Amino acid sequence: MLGQVGHAALALMSLLLLLWHEAAPIEVPQDLKILQDLKQPPTIIKQSVKDYIVDPRDNIIIECEAKGNPVPTFSWRRNGKFFNIGKDPRVTMRKRSGTLEIGFRSGGRPEDYEGEYQCFASNDFGGALSNKILLRVSKAPLWPKEVLEPVSVTEGSPLVLPCNPPPGLPPPFTFWMDSGMSPIPQDKRVSMGLNGDLYFSNVLARDAHTDYSCNARFLFTHTIQQKNPFTLKVQTKEPFNDTSYNATEPYGGRKVAESTPTFLSPSGTESSKMVLRDEQLLLECIAAGLPTPTIKWFKKGGDLPGRKVKFENYNKTLKIINVSEEDAGEYVCMANNHLGSIRHSIFVQIKAAPYWLDKPSDLVLAPDENGRLVCRANGNPKPNIQWLINGHPIEGYPPNPNRQVLGDTIIFRSVQIGSSAVYQCNASNQHGYLLANAFVSVLDMPPRMLGPKNQLIKVIENNRTFLDCPFFGSPLPDLRWFKNGQGSGLDGGQYRAYINGTLEIKRARAEDEGTYTCVANSILGTAENQVRLEVKEPTRIVRLPEHQSAVRGSTTRFDCKVKSDPSLTVTVAWMKDDKPLYLGWRLRKDEESLTIPNVNEGDEGTYTCTVKSEIDQDSASARLTVLDRPDAPMDLDLSDPAARSVRLTWIPGNDHRSPITEFLVQFEEDRWEPGRWQKLSSYPGDLNSVILQLAPFVNYQFRVIAINSVGQSPPSGPSPRYKTSGAAPDAIPRGLRGSGSKKDNMEITWEPLLDLERNGPNLHYSIWWRRKDSGEEWSNVTTVGSKHVVHNTETYVPYEIKIQARNEFGSGPESNVVIGYSGEDKPSDAPTDLRVSKVDSTKVNIHWKSVNPNTVRGEFKEYRLYYWRESSQVPGLIVNKEKKTKGFYSTMAEPSGILSDLVPYSKYKMFMVVANNHFESSPSNTVEFNTKEGVPDAPRAVRMHSKSLDTISLEWEKPLEPNGILIGYQLKYQRVNGSRLGRPHLETFLPNVTEFTLRLPDRSTRYKFFLSAMTQVGAGEVYAEETPHFTNEAYIDHVDIATQGWFIGLMCAIALIILILLIVCFIKRSRGGKYPGGGCVTGFAKYLVRDKKDLPLDPVDQKDPDGSFDYQSQ
Repeated sequence: MLGQVGHAALALMSLLLLLWHEAAPIEVPQDLKILQDLKQPPTIIKQSVKDYIVDPRDNIIIECEAKGNPVPTFSWRRNGKFFNIGKDPRVTMRKRSGTLEIGFRSGGRPEDYEGEYQCFASNDFGGALSNKILLRVSKAPLWPKEVLEPVSVTEGSPLVLPCNPPPGLPPPFTFWMDSGMSPIPQDKRVSMGLNGDLYFSNVLARDAHTDYSCNARFLFTHTIQQKNPFTLKVQTKEPFNDTSYNATEPYGGRKVAESTPTFLSPSGTESSKMVLRDEQLLLECIAAGLPTPTIKWFKKGGDLPGRKVKFENYNKTLKIINVSEEDAGEYVCMANNHLGSIRHSIFVQIKAAPYWLDKPSDLVLAPDENGRLVCRANGNPKPNIQWLINGHPIEGYPPNPNRQVLGDTIIFRSVQIGSSAVYQCNASNQHGYLLANAFVSVLDMPPRMLGPKNQLIKVIENNRTFLDCPFFGSPLPDLRWFKNGQGSGLDGGQYRAYINGTLEIKRARAEDEGTYTCVANSILGTAENQVRLEVKEPTRIVRLPEHQSAVRGSTTRFDCKVKSDPSLTVTVAWMKDDKPLYLGWRLRKDEESLTIPNVNEGDEGTYTCTVKSEIDQDSASARLTVLDRPDAPMDLDLSDPAARSVRLTWIPGNDHRSPITEFLVQFEEDRWEPGRWQKLSSYPGDLNSVILQLAPFVNYQFRVIAINSVGQSPPSGPSPRYKTSGAAPDAIPRGLRGSGSKKDNMEITWEPLLDLERNGPNLHYSIWWRRKDSGEEWSNVTTVGSKHVVHNTETYVPYEIKIQARNEFGSGPESNVVIGYSGEDKPSDAPTDLRVSKVDSTKVNIHWKSVNPNTVRGEFKEYRLYYWRESSQVPGLIVNKEKKTKGFYSTMAEPSGILSDLVPYSKYKMFMVVANNHFESSPSNTVEFNTKEGVPDAPRAVRMHSKSLDTISLEWEKPLEPNGILIGYQLKYQRVNGSRLGRPHLETFLPNVTEFTLRLPDRSTRYKFFLSAMTQVGAGEVYAEETPHFTNEAYIDHVDIATQGWFIGLMCAIALIILILLIVCFIKRSRGGKYPGGGCVTGFAKYLVRDKKDLPLDPVDQKDPDGSFDYQSQ
């Protein structure tokens, strides 16, 4: 039977759970209009702390503030009873607040107002409670008067000087000082405990003082109270000598009995400690003993919590912050010295005042909706949960079928208007309590739109887009979206509608532009709003700035070209190292770039171009590295001296971000060219110590120049001088040669040694020579110059020559033997039998008989042909008869050659000589020949002009060189249409015709002409030209002026002026004007043509027979 009842109950519970539907609580938006209309129970927003200690010198303020609609009213309970504020003149309540102010200007004692206070805030929809505020007045009691006897202790014994400060509220902070207000020195041996007592692990003779005073500082009153001082006397077996004290011998060498450790605090072998969760755990062990014991801590069954534990007071205090349940257990402190050790166990219990697991929160429901309030708390021991309604126990209210209390949860079903209230949850145990207010508000409100009306939203193409439509209503309305007022609701595919009213467009495209309407609907009504969407092209940097390295003083430029939607306004801003860039007068910015002229080191950094429109932005960065020449090397030093070398060391200067690639070492010597710096050698940029190879007999000093990609550094300062010793020459004089300046001598010349090749003083040269292959002895001479002349030689004979340099230290190496020659003379024979063959229009073959080589009387150079144009075969053509030469090198008996680049149809003459280096022979026989006819040059002075609008004329002159008898001209022309040419036309002319006129089909037609002259051989060089674009101004001299618009307009204006003047004259005549009869017109004509204003016209004009008027002066 019981089983059947149980099954029935379980089935009923399952049915209830199936039928139960809990609505999500309504979140009321923080919209000002809604909040003004929304009726809500009170909520406590500010209150004083639970344990409230006040300064007795100040007025007492107990805070309590709440919000609600209507505005709440406030009342107070004191010690569980109604506190009638109106009856106490010292107590006032602030306006629109529940905060109490208790003043004591007119008397009264703050202590009379100590007690437990609780604030009530209520309106038509419920009441809220504050915490119970325990008000206490701070106290700073005086130290009890007492007479302290002197404390006498044996040296080496432990000692405790008690403090026992007076109990204050809050407890005072204690410390020990002497009569001079200096802190008592504390260390491993002497320290103050947590209770304020001063502990001596062992007493030294130097501890004897008369002014050990414990002080108590009270925080609220900012006062310090001092206890009567202790006098400490230390008994020693031997007299105490201050001078004998040191750290290793604290007893001055006296014998003091050592002792094993004992605990001064706590006593015994074990103790216990209880601490609340989240508070601070302080465990203390202070030990006596000689030598002073060392304190160590550990926890049984586990490790000390490393992140929370801290050791203080010379390891005597263990502190754990924010303790939790896992910190409970047995803690052991151990004191030890070399005589032994002792332990004390402290059993720590962790209790807990109530703390929240699930704090109840305000609940807003629509009529007929379901909901729940949950109040879950934990603690040790486990707290008791009590529910209140509007500050009164829920048990005192009659049962409500729409409300069910299940321990820490209240379930609401089908709530109705009028059932709003404030519920309090009180969780308490012996260590404290928690109080939370949570209102249940039953709200009905028609749908409302909270966002701005007809909002325009601009978005970037292809971006994810959200259209917001904030709304509110109770019960919560259903919301749907429509586009352009058509179709069904938007949800799915490209669109996604969220419960909060937001419509997501996953990827905005141009076709998504339009007007979107959101409609909120509930049983209480309908509301709608519109959002207009515009889709824009993205703002992008299409040409980004690039990293650059610039030389100081140069100009650099960062690009930042932007592409954006034409309808958006774009701004470009530059930043340097993430800070706005100040352009000043030097930097220049335009729409696509930033230019930095005269770059300096301050310009180095990262430049960022940021492009912003009203809806998006883009940015790009690039770094500018400023390069400069290196600084000069420093601190030159010479070491490792040798006969012909020395080590040079230096410190490189700053490379200014361009690595040094090379070091140039220069030298200066004070013997031959003092003050002139010369290059000695170059070295890689990663070296700063090198061995210099030197020449003998030089007094050197050195300097170093650093080189990078930008340029050279300034030179370093000079090194100390270094002088090398002398030696025989190492070098052989260069450029040794022998040649004759006359036919009977030979000049021997050479290049003298350089100054640095002398190697010593008194440099001179030894020269040897002899005729080649003669078997003669060497002739020689010594000289200091660089030339020696050998006289009385035969003409052009070879000599062997050699040279050697010498100085005071010895002779240098001999040179190799060089072949030289004595002087040349005029060749004795000339070429013979000069003749031509195969004469063409521009070239001819020539032939001759060579001379005997021995008759050249020198080095054979060439056969030299002299030729010139004697005349042209074209009658009347004047020619240039300047002689030209052409050389032929040949050792054949009957050589030949080709003479080219001749002018056609001309008469030439020529002769030939043989030449050595200095002389030519007599001429050969002279030869005449005529070149054949060729094709002419291009016609000269070609001119193109237009005599009318529909013709083009071409004129030219005869070629400069006809190269034969002209037989006429050939003209080819083609119509030009862009880059294409039309069908060719060909015209030929007699030699005396030098112009051609072509009629144009229209004014815009253009032609290209190709003109050439002709001989019997054929057409010559072509002159090509295209007709220009002629303008109408070119023909103005050929057009009838009477047909021109400007002329017609001018004539019409003159006629109009004459007509107006005639009308004026007739009007004056009718009124009796100056001109009688036809005299008006005559007078006007005379006025037009007279050349002086002061010459009046005659009344009667005489007319000449030819029809002209005679104008006379008076």
